[in-house]
Amino acid sequence: MDENLLAYTPDFPGESWSDRDRYFLEPFATGLDGFVHVLRNLPPEITGALCSRASRASDSLLRVLLKEYIYPILDGEDKSLAAELEDTVKFLKERGFRNILNNQRAQQFYAKWLSQYGDDSIAQMTGSHLVFWGISQVAIKFIEDQRLGLEPIEKSTRYVNFGNKIGGNYLYYTPKPDLERIGLLDEYRSALDYLFDNYASLLPKLLAWLKKNYDEKESILEKKAFDALRGLLPMATLGQVAFRGNAQAFEYLINRTARHQLGELRWIAQAVKTELDNEIPSLLLRVNDERTKNYQNYLAERKQNVRKFLADEGTGNELFVRHDQPTVSLVEWDPDAETKIIAGIVFAASHLDWNQALEKARRMSPDKKEEIIEAYLKNRTERWHKVGRAFENSYLRFEITLNVGAYRDIHRHRPHTQERQLFSTHHGFDVSKDIREAGLEEDFSGALVKAASLFQKLEAVEPELAQYAVAHAYRTRFYQWQNFREFFWEVELRTGSQGHPDYRFIEQEKWRRVSEKLPLLASFVKVDLNDYAIPRRGTEEKIAEKEKDLMQKLGGKKGD
Repeated sequence: MDENLLAYTPDFPGESWSDRDRYFLEPFATGLDGFVHVLRNLPPEITGALCSRASRASDSLLRVLLKEYIYPILDGEDKSLAAELEDTVKFLKERGFRNILNNQRAQQFYAKWLSQYGDDSIAQMTGSHLVFWGISQVAIKFIEDQRLGLEPIEKSTRYVNFGNKIGGNYLYYTPKPDLERIGLLDEYRSALDYLFDNYASLLPKLLAWLKKNYDEKESILEKKAFDALRGLLPMATLGQVAFRGNAQAFEYLINRTARHQLGELRWIAQAVKTELDNEIPSLLLRVNDERTKNYQNYLAERKQNVRKFLADEGTGNELFVRHDQPTVSLVEWDPDAETKIIAGIVFAASHLDWNQALEKARRMSPDKKEEIIEAYLKNRTERWHKVGRAFENSYLRFEITLNVGAYRDIHRHRPHTQERQLFSTHHGFDVSKDIREAGLEEDFSGALVKAASLFQKLEAVEPELAQYAVAHAYRTRFYQWQNFREFFWEVELRTGSQGHPDYRFIEQEKWRRVSEKLPLLASFVKVDLNDYAIPRRGTEEKIAEKEKDLMQKLGGKKGD
C-alpha cells in the first residue's frame, strides 16, 4: 500500500489472533492482520448468517466465525465431525480449489472479455463478500450511496453500546494527517471524547429513568437507551459493515474512492483492491488503466468543481434555509399521476398501445378509476405484498430534513433517486422525548454544541473533513425522487409498529402531503398513523414458536 495512505488506517487495536485462530481462519478469510476482509470457501448460508451479525455483534465477524461456527465443532463431543472439519481446513490450506480446477482458464477469460473488450455484464456474474472491521460513518454512508450491486449490513447504533473504550480509546476515526496539517488534532480529540464521555455517563442515568417509567424487560429498555443517546455519536464513529457485491460494483467502488478528497476513502480503495485481488484479480485489471484513472479523477472532482463555481458566484451560508425541527415538503408531483398509473394497469392487461391506454384512463369517471385500482390491488392484505409496476409510471419529489441517526435507515431505500447535502450542523439537532423528560437535555445538548464549534472550524477549511465532527442528532437535508411503487413500500414499511419514531414521523408526513394532492392513490397505502413508545417486533414467545417450526421443517432443532 502507498506509504502516504497508511497514515489513514483506522487507529484502534485490531484483533489479536492465536496460532490456532490463524490456522482455522486463513482458509475462510483474507487480511487477518488488517481491517478489510474477503470471505471465501464458506457455504452460502454460513456466509449470509455471519454477515448478518454485523448489525449487532460486538466482536469482529471473524471472531464470530471462530466462536460460533468453527470452535463449537472442533471442541464439541462429535469427534468425527471435528476430524472432518480439520481435514477440510488442511485440504484448503495445502491445495485449495484453485489448484484443482482450471482457474487460470477462467482468469484468462475475464482478462480478455472484461479487461480488453469491456464486456461489463460478465462482471456481474461473480463477486464476493467484503467485511470492514472499523470504518467511520462518513465512509460507510459514502459506500452505501452506491445503489446497485452492493448489499450492505452495518453495525446498528440503536442496539449496540458505543460507550466502551478499546485500548484506552473510544471507537472513532481520526484523520490525523489532515488534522495535524490544519492544527486541530487536539481540539478534534477533545470534542469527540466529550461526546463519548457524555454518552457513557448519561447511559446509566437514562436507563434508571426508563426502568421507573416503563414496564418492560431490562434488555428492551437498554436498547431504548442506546437509541436515545446515539444522537451523541459523531459521524467519525467506527462501525462494522459487510457487503455482498458483484465484481462490477466493487470496481466502481474502488473508482469512487481512489481519488476522493478524504484520506480514509483513498485508504479504503487500496485496502479493498488488495483483498479482492486475493480472490478475483482478473476482474479488477482495469482499475490501473490510464482511462480508469481519468474516470477516478472525474468522480472525485465533480462536486468540488461545482462548489468552487458556487463560491465564485457568491453562494454562501447566508442563502441556507434553516428549520428548527424535522421537515417534509412535497416539492414536485404529477397532477396526472392517477391517469398514468391506470394507463399502466390497462396497458399490461390488454393489447392497446400506450396512447390508447392513456386515453382510456383519461375518459374514466372517478368511480371507475377507483374500481380499476381496487381490482388491481385486490387480495393485497399485507404491506409486503408489493404493488405492481403500473405504480412506477408517476413520480414524487420530497425534500426532507431529518436527524442523521434516523436518516441511516431511510438511506437504505436505494432503488429510487436519493441525494443528500454534506453532513453538517446547519439544520439544528433533535433531542428525544426520553432525554428531555429524564432531565438530561442540558448535558446532551452541551456536548453537541461543543462538537458544532469544532465543525465550524473544520468546515471553514475542508467541508468534507468537517463531516466527521457532526453528531447523529444533527439533521441532514436530502431529497427523494421516487415513483409511487417505492412510495408505497417505504411508507408502509417505515410507519409500522417496529419502526423508529423519528423516521415514522417523516413517512407519515410524506403520506399526508400526498393525500392532500392525490387522495385516491394515497387511500390505497397501508399507512400506520399511530405512535409507539416502544418499537414492537412481535412477542418473544411468538418468535420462539416460529423458530421451532422452521427448524422442524429443516430437520434440525433450535440451537443446532
